[in-house]
Amino acid sequence: MWVRSTLAYRASFVMMAVGNFAACALDFVAILLMFSQIDALGGFTLPEVAFLYGTSGLSLGLADLLLGSMDRLGRRVRDGTLDVLLLRPAPVFAQVAADRFALRRLGRISQALLVLGWSVSRLEVDWTVGRLLLAVLMAVCGTAIFGAVFTTGAAFQFWAQDAAEVQNSFTYGGNALLQYPPTVFAKDLVRGVTFVVPLAFVNWLPALRLLGRPDPLGLPGWVDFLGPAVAALMCAGAALAWRYGLRGYRSTGS
Repeated sequence: MWVRSTLAYRASFVMMAVGNFAACALDFVAILLMFSQIDALGGFTLPEVAFLYGTSGLSLGLADLLLGSMDRLGRRVRDGTLDVLLLRPAPVFAQVAADRFALRRLGRISQALLVLGWSVSRLEVDWTVGRLLLAVLMAVCGTAIFGAVFTTGAAFQFWAQDAAEVQNSFTYGGNALLQYPPTVFAKDLVRGVTFVVPLAFVNWLPALRLLGRPDPLGLPGWVDFLGPAVAALMCAGAALAWRYGLRGYRSTGS
């Protein structure tokens, strides 16, 4: 329904998608401006940083397209409109995710794909079948990890009711962090996004393996392949948090 509604005004849709593309592209323009003055950032070249940027942006873009509407849950809890979703013969999670589905978010995905394609063509990497599969798996696991963060943040809003910005700090804020090499950040921060909120498995750890770069934390090499396990655990935890929050929902009371 929302897709049909969006495409009913095609010129408006195109302008919004292009605007989304341009807004996301400004982040990469900032990186290009940095590299106009330097040759490497934290020991990483421009194509390598662009690879981090593209993989992180692609994962967030796909998760945002599918679950970006979850941040509206707090508003529905406050005004009581979540009750309407409970009466429908469809999963509440699917209804919340599909609410105001924004096809314009394809702008972020296409921009990330363009940067990623450019970086792959410039990297000095022997793209074997194994490396290609690892790159694809990185995008899938990264999408699942960001999706789990979206879902957990939405579940938290059953109690906080106005915590969308807390959720955004881990999703959009996490994406901004992962666009840059881990070597430019303090090791305590890198440990935090590896062991506390494991966003490092979105692209940092598998990308270090693909690019032949050492791990700044000195972790064993097999940790780079734990993305699927971390994504599965995070999705399971997010599902439990959502189930618990929905069961504890008692309407707005106003």
